[in-house]
Amino acid sequence: MHADDFLERLRSLYPADRFLTSPSELTAFESDGLTAFAVRPLAIVTPETEAEIVATLKLCSAMKIPFVARGSGTSLSGGSLPHREGIVIGLNRMNRILKIDADQRTAVVQPGTINLAVTRAVESHGLYFAPDPSSQQVCTIGGNIAFNSGGAHCLKYGMTSNHVLGARVVLPDGEVVELGGESLEGEGPDWLGLFCGSEGLMGIATEITLRLLTKPEAFYTILAGFDSIEKAGEAVAMIIAAGLLPAAMEIMDRLSMQAASAAVGAEYPPDAVAVLIVELDGSRDAVESEQSQLERLVKESGASSTRIAANAAERALIWKGRKCVFSAVGRLSPDFIVQDGVVPRGKLGYALRQIEKIGIEEGIRIANVFHAGDGNLHPLILYDGRQEGALIKAEHAAARIVRLCIELGGSITGEHGIGMEKREFFGEMFDATSIECMAEIRSQIDPLEISNRGKMFPSGQGEPTGLRGLHPLEQSGIIERM
Repeated sequence: MHADDFLERLRSLYPADRFLTSPSELTAFESDGLTAFAVRPLAIVTPETEAEIVATLKLCSAMKIPFVARGSGTSLSGGSLPHREGIVIGLNRMNRILKIDADQRTAVVQPGTINLAVTRAVESHGLYFAPDPSSQQVCTIGGNIAFNSGGAHCLKYGMTSNHVLGARVVLPDGEVVELGGESLEGEGPDWLGLFCGSEGLMGIATEITLRLLTKPEAFYTILAGFDSIEKAGEAVAMIIAAGLLPAAMEIMDRLSMQAASAAVGAEYPPDAVAVLIVELDGSRDAVESEQSQLERLVKESGASSTRIAANAAERALIWKGRKCVFSAVGRLSPDFIVQDGVVPRGKLGYALRQIEKIGIEEGIRIANVFHAGDGNLHPLILYDGRQEGALIKAEHAAARIVRLCIELGGSITGEHGIGMEKREFFGEMFDATSIECMAEIRSQIDPLEISNRGKMFPSGQGEPTGLRGLHPLEQSGIIERM
């Protein structure tokens, strides 16, 4: 009866078309980009104002009902997976760009605003929003903040947290706070920095002040083919060691190239086992002074072929091929898991050899595409979920890759977040004292743990179990396999 009472009270806050409870309506929200897991929530609500969010969170707090905020649902770590005893707060209707200040190079947007829509709204002023995840045509600014998204150009321009100046946030109990402001110079504790990347555990941002950049005057984009993925990885270390700071450095292997070529017509050297995409940007003089050095370094690294984008259209096709890979591998496999561990650049070649070895030993295909400049791997582990045991096998391979990143002194996530998928590795990445400190901070903000309950922190007590066998939440009955 508790849930029925809650739903009746929640229903009074929303018109019928923005309060969804039928099975057919709930189905679309059962999973995010990590489709291996599915949970049916109690209800979906789609607020249009901050006042509706405040009223919703106050009700959730009073009745101890968990909630998860959701944008476009592109999370690849189960970060926006619902809770079976809670609700989903869909933010797509809150998608307005509230203010553009071209002189100060800022924009104030609502959380459901699509990433690429920001750049399109300000490009007439010669400005753009730098973070560019592969899903930028559909992912939302609210989600970008929750997971501190990066993208292909994060090597030079940083992550979402480097481009957010302020946020108006509704805390889990319904209190509204202002974090940061409009200035690059903050005062006092960096509460905004704490909020960025908190994976929805600290409430919901309703207005976000973004920092915009001036569009570079010139670009120089080169695509180099290599006869091994290790050589491509070693080329990255060579370029950085030479003192160059490209805007982006991305690597794709043969499987990734096949998928991108079939999907969008991107062209790659026919004999290449891997390609390295390097882009310089900035003033025309700066780009011209660096491009000859880059060409020399690529040649010395052992590239078997090179192609330079002759114009904007060729550059756009190179990036279209790179950014379509996650969806394009659907042509190669009905299901896949994407990992996003990080390794030191100097160990990139070794890590790639080990991932190849894992694929062979597990008898599973792994496509590699990643932000090579900062060592952020994105191995795509291909499997067919219709085959018994295939998902568990894929998760086993994923677990080995995550642990490889830890062993090499890297991280279990670069931008996709811990979410549901990697939370059992949390205790392998951090010691008990650090986890206790993080949990205490969370509990001070959300003592009831209703904001995105069950994410990030390890489940239960004892040693982490990784992704082997049944997921801990499946064992408890909170989560269901598709």
